[in-house]
Amino acid sequence: MKLSDFDFDLPETLIATRPARPRSAARLLVAEGGAIRDLHVRDLTGVLRPGDRLVLNDTRVIPARLSGTRRRATRQGEAVAHVEVTLLEPRPHGLWAALAKPLRKLKEGEEIVFSPRLAARIERIADGRMDLAFNLAGPDFDAALAEAGEMPLPPYIAALRPPDAQDREDYQTVWAVKSGAVAAPTASLHFDADLLSALAARGVAFTHVTLHVGAGTFLPVKVEDVTTHRMHAEWGEVSERAAAEINATKAAGGRVIPVGTTALRLIESAARSGRMEPWRGPTDIFIYPGFRFTITDALMTNFHLPKSTLLMLVSALMGQERIRGIYAHAIAEGYRFFSYGDASLLVP
Repeated sequence: MKLSDFDFDLPETLIATRPARPRSAARLLVAEGGAIRDLHVRDLTGVLRPGDRLVLNDTRVIPARLSGTRRRATRQGEAVAHVEVTLLEPRPHGLWAALAKPLRKLKEGEEIVFSPRLAARIERIADGRMDLAFNLAGPDFDAALAEAGEMPLPPYIAALRPPDAQDREDYQTVWAVKSGAVAAPTASLHFDADLLSALAARGVAFTHVTLHVGAGTFLPVKVEDVTTHRMHAEWGEVSERAAAEINATKAAGGRVIPVGTTALRLIESAARSGRMEPWRGPTDIFIYPGFRFTITDALMTNFHLPKSTLLMLVSALMGQERIRGIYAHAIAEGYRFFSYGDASLLVP
């Protein structure tokens, strides 16, 4: 299984830099039973069945991009330099793992000032990243970060435009609760309160799980034999209640449909015994063709990057040839791709 098997040509004009408004106005490609239907997300009320259960990732994206200055004593006095920092994940003992530009000029023990309230000391530099000790913790840290930080837009959007105030709303799901992600579970961005109410009235149930999406989701696959790729780890949790709800739906003959690859990876991690179990901890599950799904009956997801692990995941669910046909249709029909793009409902 070669990396080139998961490549395709995508016109840059199809990369979405802003979401549809309202959220549920995004287009929805429904692939089921060998057929493809071109709908909109709001049409889910006519596509999903009573008894279906949507699994929703309730992680909350933090404003993880920070601009700061570092000060260093020199023979000529004090030197001040600009530093760009992207938080990656919390570490033990209150530290944060982070990326920085320019990292090569930073030294352990230096302080970076991000705002009058927020600063951090560099505790460790290794393997292309650093560990930061902030001067605040808890709610004080959250408040200061909200003031100083920007939303961490994906690289393919950030290359086309800078983040702005609108992204604080657009790049967050309406049910986001638990802070910790540095990337959004983007399939979930298509839902608003009205659509959720309409689906509930239809008899569709919802279960919330948590997977804190990390920056590793954007890392390219660098090996030609994809089976040797080492997947990044992300922290997640499936509560006892969530596991019981999913098991009850399966027992009743309903479909379990994760919204987004993050929710799918989490529930499949928690079901390696063959049944959903409460689960908490890091997962580095890598899903590619040949994977045997235990819980997932269908998947709602956006359209993914060429040669990405997420494209491999949907190929595992639907089959490689089927996904090639789906993506060719999406490109021909002008669907919008990636995080702010349109959605698909994939029913194997």
